[in-house]
Amino acid sequence: MMSKSEMDRQIRRAYVRDRYKLLCFYLLIITVFYVIAALYDYRRTVGNMFYAVELTLFFGILVVVADYVGYRARCHALFLALQKEEDRTSDLPEAKELPEKLYRQLLTEEEQEKRKFVTRYDEKQKDMTDYYTMWTHQIKTPIAALRLLLQSEDDRQRETEELFKIEQYAQMALYFARLDNPSSDFLFTEHDVREIVKQAVRKYSVLFLRSGLSFQMDEFEIRAQTDEKWLGFVVEQIFSNALKYTKQGGIAIYGADEAGSRKQGKVSYLVIEDTGIGIRESDLPRIFERGFTGYNGRIDKKATGLGLYLCNQIMERMAHTITVHSKPQEGTKVILGFAQSETENI
Repeated sequence: MMSKSEMDRQIRRAYVRDRYKLLCFYLLIITVFYVIAALYDYRRTVGNMFYAVELTLFFGILVVVADYVGYRARCHALFLALQKEEDRTSDLPEAKELPEKLYRQLLTEEEQEKRKFVTRYDEKQKDMTDYYTMWTHQIKTPIAALRLLLQSEDDRQRETEELFKIEQYAQMALYFARLDNPSSDFLFTEHDVREIVKQAVRKYSVLFLRSGLSFQMDEFEIRAQTDEKWLGFVVEQIFSNALKYTKQGGIAIYGADEAGSRKQGKVSYLVIEDTGIGIRESDLPRIFERGFTGYNGRIDKKATGLGLYLCNQIMERMAHTITVHSKPQEGTKVILGFAQSETENI
């Protein structure tokens, strides 16, 4: 920390540098007095000019002293503000000139932006902490179930299912951590969306078979510039929700027009429809909010409220769309939209 004497020395040197031009101008004025005296017979007017010079020097010294005192006070206040770690703008001296006012406004706005950033960062850290705490409790359930199954050795299918759940929980945690990272590894190339869906269906075949639900997948063609891995994760999350909340009936996957009506051939919309318990109308506007579980989530105590949030964030970043239509006890229809290139529309 700088001592007061050292601070004063720096201020004096800085004052001379900052006011150098004004001091030179002041000396120039005095010189002008003598030049004028010389033009009008220097020897006869020197007495009168001497009083004028004295008055100019006297008032000039008063102005310099007053200016230095104010300059020194502002510098001290700035030094003290600089040594603070937070909320520096509150201790800044009052701005008197327009440039100082503009600088202060700039600093105030920068400070506000910094606070907003810190607040967002704190909220993100809290969300991460809350999620991983909940995730730790979630993953304990399939691990404990798997341990019991391994001890009994009488249900290999159930063991496979519990292991699959562990893998899915771990995958969701990984995608949640990666999503807000600027270096998220999106790789956009043209893909056949139906092939990506088929891969997700094969991956979830263990749960599909055990659920006893019917399954239907129509023929359709969607080619889109997308990231295969991230889109696959979105489809898997939709499958996971459909299986979780559908106890009878089945799941259908098909191409659709803009209104979501069933359509084959080349389409721009993919629909994943189930006959599950549906979503309350009051919950629909909030289903993409982080951590929102709604009425269904309160029934399923293990719901995180992050599945659809992640889906929505991922689809937005890939310039795709996701919409949900649902009614209680009438099932849910999730519609994924993909922009088609101009060459495909010719």
